[in-house]
Amino acid sequence: MRSWQIGDVHSLGFRTDLMLRRMAGSDIEERTGYLVVRTPTNPGFWWGNFVLFADPPTKTDGLAVFAAEFPEAAHVAVGVDSTDGILGDVLLDLGLTAEVNSVLTAQHLRAPSPGLAVRALSSDDDWTQAIELRLACYYETPTPDERQFNELQVVEQRRLCEDGHGTWFGAFIHGRMRSGAGLFRDDDLARFQSVETHPDFRRQGLASAVLGHAARREPSARTLVIVADPDDHAIQLYHALGFAQAEYQIQLYRAPGS
Repeated sequence: MRSWQIGDVHSLGFRTDLMLRRMAGSDIEERTGYLVVRTPTNPGFWWGNFVLFADPPTKTDGLAVFAAEFPEAAHVAVGVDSTDGILGDVLLDLGLTAEVNSVLTAQHLRAPSPGLAVRALSSDDDWTQAIELRLACYYETPTPDERQFNELQVVEQRRLCEDGHGTWFGAFIHGRMRSGAGLFRDDDLARFQSVETHPDFRRQGLASAVLGHAARREPSARTLVIVADPDDHAIQLYHALGFAQAEYQIQLYRAPGS
């Protein structure tokens, strides 16, 4: 394995992931040929506790390295510093579930639609609504573990905002948060996080309004970054706002118990 450091990462998706992990206080350790990211405050967060390889690892090296670095982990999470999205036989041989996401960028976004109440979250009630929105987006009936995991994520995101790293925005209808997203910035890069709209309020322009409003609050950010599933309908929304495909991000994982 070759010598490798944080500053050597090419992938814009992982560069901004590492930016967020650093802001959150995660431990990022440099090894020969890979980085180790640890988030002790949320051990169930796969992409807060993962190994990022400079080059595609063999099955033996990839799984052995993760097991050695995270001996107590129930999951496996491995990233590769690639931008072309090509898995290849070496990565497929790992036997992990592979996700190849689109990394999109823009210099500015279409102006938000007028008339929608979009604002930054500030109060305890705002952030409680952010948790409930997230649960409504992903679960019919969350288990206690799923609720705790999401609460820990939102607590971290609130702390990042209060520490001045970014802002979380919500679109409110009759006083209830129905869509939201965060935008975090470091130097000339600004990364969107967790674009979410309540299932009962989709296709009403809420997410577009949130993203456009957030972008206007960071006019000096040279590059806006968002990462999305290329097969998700939301990617059409991002293109309509002004985002363009820049590269791909490869993440491989094994869920606990599988």
